[in-house]
Amino acid sequence: MNTEYIESGILELYIFGLLSEEENLQVKEMADNNEDVRAEILSIEKAIIDLSYSVSPYLSAEVYEKIRQQLIEKHDGVVQMPRSSTSSFIGWAAAVILLFGLGFQYYKYNEATEEVQAAAKQRDKFEQMLATVSEENTQNEKALAIIRAKNNDVIPLEGQQVAPDAFAKVYLNSEDNKIYVDIAGLPEPPQGKVYQVWALKLTPQLTPTSIGVLDDGQRAENKGIYAVDNFEGAEAFGITLEPAGGSPSPTLEQLYTLGKV
Repeated sequence: MNTEYIESGILELYIFGLLSEEENLQVKEMADNNEDVRAEILSIEKAIIDLSYSVSPYLSAEVYEKIRQQLIEKHDGVVQMPRSSTSSFIGWAAAVILLFGLGFQYYKYNEATEEVQAAAKQRDKFEQMLATVSEENTQNEKALAIIRAKNNDVIPLEGQQVAPDAFAKVYLNSEDNKIYVDIAGLPEPPQGKVYQVWALKLTPQLTPTSIGVLDDGQRAENKGIYAVDNFEGAEAFGITLEPAGGSPSPTLEQLYTLGKV
């Protein structure tokens, strides 16, 4: 009961002289009969004096002693403050100003924090974009280096019956003994299928040799260019569509491109 009464705000109104005479008498009676209420009134009055002191002109020790005697000794810690006195509201006004000041500072702090977080997210986004562009440029440079190598022999592979519009290129580098296949002209393989590259001997009979299953493990660059096994003496190259993992021999019905050396 005491806690509810104290937290109701009526004691503050009593101190500031904003209650009716009947209400003042009720609070005075509660203070006389209840130590907690009396202690709370003293605490509020002390807080008001402290706040008022911080914004009021300097008080001499003599004046301060008079106030202390009036609050603590003469009136048992309770002083009825005049309603019409402007000075009675100084402490309350200072408390309100302080409250609003703290609230404004808290709002500005939250606002600044949100701006910092938004800037950090934007920075991370730009850094990711920059990393992506940088990686893209690196891949382009490597792909161009393969295509433009001085000792390259380029073998074009033409589309076959299953895919007439398809095309590919084989780059043979005799100096480095490396073979690269550019399949940018082939359609995306269906789910569960991969392209497989074959080096072909045409004489005395057709002999295919697998030199690469074009899955991600064989990818040299991210531009449709793959590194495959070197094979000397190839007379032609072909690319077929095979089940994932590749086949021991080409599925001729799924021959996409073919080209002679």
